Formats: sequence, C-alpha cells, structure tokens
Amino acid sequence: MAATTTQIKKPLLSWKQREILSYIGVTLLGLVVVVIFLMPLGYAAVTAFKSQEQIRDVTGPLLPSLPSKYNYQGKDYNLYEVPMPDGTRTMALVKAGRESSEFVDPLNPDAGLVKWEGRWRTLTPKYEFSPFMENFERAWNQISLGKLFVNTFAIAIWSMIGTLISSILVAYGFARFRFPGKKVLFMILIATIILPGQVTLIPQYAFFRAIGWGGTWWPLIIPHFFANAYNVFLLRQYFLGIPRELDEAAMMDGASPFRILISVILPQSMPAVTAVAMFHFFWSWNDFYTPLIYLAGKEDLYTISIGLTRFNNVYAVQPGLAMAAALMVVALPVALFFLAQRQFMQGIVVTGVEK
Repeated sequence: MAATTTQIKKPLLSWKQREILSYIGVTLLGLVVVVIFLMPLGYAAVTAFKSQEQIRDVTGPLLPSLPSKYNYQGKDYNLYEVPMPDGTRTMALVKAGRESSEFVDPLNPDAGLVKWEGRWRTLTPKYEFSPFMENFERAWNQISLGKLFVNTFAIAIWSMIGTLISSILVAYGFARFRFPGKKVLFMILIATIILPGQVTLIPQYAFFRAIGWGGTWWPLIIPHFFANAYNVFLLRQYFLGIPRELDEAAMMDGASPFRILISVILPQSMPAVTAVAMFHFFWSWNDFYTPLIYLAGKEDLYTISIGLTRFNNVYAVQPGLAMAAALMVVALPVALFFLAQRQFMQGIVVTGVEK
C-alpha cells in the first residue's frame, strides 16, 4: 500500500511580518486622522499670513505668495512660465495682447522684447513666498489682545487654584475617611453631573447680582472653590489606588491627616492633579457663555473669547485678520499643553518607580 504524504502549506506571511504590517496600517490610519483633524488649524495658520490681495487671488498657491516681478526699464512686470521652441522659460509680460504678447527674458534683457503667439491668460504665473506679517500687529492692536490675555489668564489661574484646592480636599475625604452617609453624599455629588447648567443659571445670576458681584470677576472665580463632581471623581479614584500602607507608615511617624495628604498622597497623584489642572485651565480659557453673562458692558474686564468674537463680527470680511487673532489666542494654550504633557509623563514615570 503506497504511503501517502501530506504537504503543509506555509503561510504567505509570517507572524512577525503580519505584526509589522498591522503596526504600519494602524500608524498610517492614525496619521490620516491627525491630518484631517489638523486641517482647519493648518488653513487658519496659512490664512493668517495672507493679505487681502493674496486671499482674493484664487489662482495663487496655498501658501502665502505674491506674483513674482521683474523690473524692466524702471517698471515691474509679472513673470510667467512661457513655452518656447527651446523649452519653457520664465519671462516677464511687458505687452499683453489677445492672441500674441511680448515678453522680456530676465536672463537676457538686452535681447529686447520677444513676441509670443498665444493667449497669455493661459500661462502659469510665477509666484514667490511672501508672508504678510502685518495681520498680527493689526489684530493685536485692534482688540487690545494683550489686555485680554492678562484678564483671561488671571481668571483661569485663580479659578484653577480654587478647583484644585477644593477638589483635592473633597476627594481626599471621600477616599480616606469614614463618616455616616459617605456613600449617599458621594452619589448626590456625582448626580450633579447630569444637572444642566441652564437650571441653575438664573438663581446663580440673581444671587450674584444681589450681593453686588455683577460686572466683576468674582462669579467666574469663587464658584470653583466649591469643588466639581468631575474633578472629585477623577481624584478620588486615583487616591483609592494609592496603598493605604503608605498612610499607615506616615501615621506611625506622627504625621497628621493633612500632612499625609501633602507629603504622601499628592506626590503620588501628580498625573491626576496635572490632568485636572489642564482640563480646568483650558475650559476656563475657552469659556464664552459665563463671562458674556456677568461681564456685559465691562469691556475692560472682557476675556479673550468675548473679545475675539466681537473682533470676528467686525472683521468677518477680512479672514486674514480674524485668523491671525485666532492663531495668537491658540498659541498660549498649545504651549501650556505641551509643557503640562511633559510634566504629566514625568509624573507617571516617578509614580511607577515609587510604587
């Protein structure tokens, strides 16, 4: 009886090759998503460096550019890519005609005018990179952007300090202390997340007006000294992940609960604290609704969101100015984000090593 042999088919790709291809595919997909997400910001950045003339030029390149010029006999002429019998040459249009035009060669101006048969409008113009920097200066001066920066930064910093202090203390209490009704109080706190801000808007506004805080920064700062359910939940969950043995060791050394919070809990919780600080700072920086309500009529107290909105309403027909102002407004949060991200990663490394 003849012996039968079975042939094992080898896979077209090895496990390692499939893993590499999967990694490349995921990376490319991530890059595509990032590019699509950043396209509006890229358009704003490019438009910010364009003048009105450059924006109106629909045939111009994407980058801020102006038609290249060549001075011939004391006058500037636009340069075009002109097809000639010996190849395409860059030449200046001196006399434009309907079916024929006259050009001059910048490389050989002594040869005089060269007649070219054809419609000059079909030629490709020559452009040179020319960013228009005056948009930033005009936008800065038109809306007093420096003062708006100071106002917004002051409100964001003080409210961030308030929310950090209050949220850390409340989260520490829920994470480490036992008291009657603890779970019920925590559920009530978390339930406030589903409460729309519009429900408490009118009572809050009436209260702040009654105590004389209308037209001031106090309604934008003081409420954040009374904790926030989102921040308390985030910090509490992180505090619960810190071993209680560290607290007990500190208590044996005579540390008080407040000392334990400062010397044990917070150093271990820098990633969560940094995240809370970042989230609140960016929220306060971009907040438009609350300052609009409480600072109405107080132009010297306006924040960036209000000032930029008013500026865009006035200069909507000049997108270069609007995009320049928006780009300057975004610059500081982006810089702070990268700085905070670096500290965030360092905090994770230190926490991991200590644990």
